[in-house]
Amino acid sequence: MSISRLRAGEEIGGYRVEGALHAGGNGYVYSVVPSSASDPGIPLVMKVPGVGRGEPMIGIVSFEIEQMILPTLTGPHVPRYIASGDGELPWLVMERIVGDALAPIAARAPLPAGDVATLGAGIADAIQAVHRQGVVHLDVRPENLIRRTGGEWVLLDYGFSRHAHFPDLLAEEQHHNAGSAAYVSPEQVKGDRSDPRSDVFALGVLLYQFATGALPFGEPETVSGWSDRLWRAPAPPRARNAAVPPWLQEVILHALEVDASQRYASAAHVAFDLRHPETVALTARAQRVDVAGVMAHVGAWWRSRRRPAETPRSSESRAPVVLVAVDTEHPDDVRHPALRDATRAILATKDDFRLMLVSVIRAAPVGEGDAPEESDSGRVLEHRHRLRHWVEPLRLPPSRQSLHVVQASAPAETILELAQANNVDMIVLGAPDPDERALAWWRSAASTVTANARCSVQVVRVPS
Repeated sequence: MSISRLRAGEEIGGYRVEGALHAGGNGYVYSVVPSSASDPGIPLVMKVPGVGRGEPMIGIVSFEIEQMILPTLTGPHVPRYIASGDGELPWLVMERIVGDALAPIAARAPLPAGDVATLGAGIADAIQAVHRQGVVHLDVRPENLIRRTGGEWVLLDYGFSRHAHFPDLLAEEQHHNAGSAAYVSPEQVKGDRSDPRSDVFALGVLLYQFATGALPFGEPETVSGWSDRLWRAPAPPRARNAAVPPWLQEVILHALEVDASQRYASAAHVAFDLRHPETVALTARAQRVDVAGVMAHVGAWWRSRRRPAETPRSSESRAPVVLVAVDTEHPDDVRHPALRDATRAILATKDDFRLMLVSVIRAAPVGEGDAPEESDSGRVLEHRHRLRHWVEPLRLPPSRQSLHVVQASAPAETILELAQANNVDMIVLGAPDPDERALAWWRSAASTVTANARCSVQVVRVPS
């Protein structure tokens, strides 16, 4: 069973649950009131990750991202952060936004051009406000937008987001395509989660939806369906709704350019054009009325295949990354103190080292059980707690550490894959204990990692 399904009257972290508001892949949301004197005087909601049988493990990572990012955000376009806590079930309390949800408004589309422009400009303001604070949202969609009674649009749910100054947990665990299929950008499909123009693309999808009542790329359910976004041009809005004026089509298709360099440079630019349609410079985009034919689509597909791969970012411009493999399945192992001391010494040699803590755990042998600790999500959460306890004595700020629990049957291969995917500069792990050495040194994870790593490896032995 899921321990995330809280009941009315239940208390957690000094807050009393009033009722359930939402359940989804990224967790559960409840209306709560303070049960102590620390009442901020505004309506509140509590979010908790899904933990238990059948709950997706990505929800735990997603929750931790929001728990990390939301406290850094301020202003009317984001929900106010109130408090958070860890334990058997982590929780996050924030302001409950009272106002008009975007989803019912979008369901009434197609909307008049003036309404599309007003809605789009307000949403662009919210996106730009988040971008100014170093965050790319990466999940802009109707369900994540609410308009306050004062008129400002609020962007919700930062579980798929990326902060410029914090580790990107989803990318490090190779969950690059996290997001809502109808709204993800081409660069997200290719695994790039760093570009704010991805949110501009999602804004373009919203504008298209408002103007036509349809989604430009549908709602693909397969990887190949997502990949179509790299080459397939959507039908021009005016082909779906003749009432769309040329200037609005220009704005929409400009925001939906496949090549981010051809897209609007920022959400602020979109907001300006939507508020000043008379200044919009019309190009061939504004005149399109025909859906691209088969040959045009084939040509675009072929060009996308021949497009050169992007040049990887230089490792000289980033902080060195140290991956430390921690055996959380044996928290009393005698190697832990020595491993922690070695890690502390390495981090002390340079101010900008960043730490990736990795625990590779075995999956439940027969599948998930009914108890939370017998579920995949429950086991991952428990081992994340153990990693957090392991790293606490190092007193590192959140910007210099990330925690990763991976279920796998081959620890050494998993460590090597994570190290290569994240351009790790050094791997640190414990040496086999005497009994393991006597049995077979070559069978140990340390031996495999040392022999195959593309970076430096430090094997830590327990002092005799």
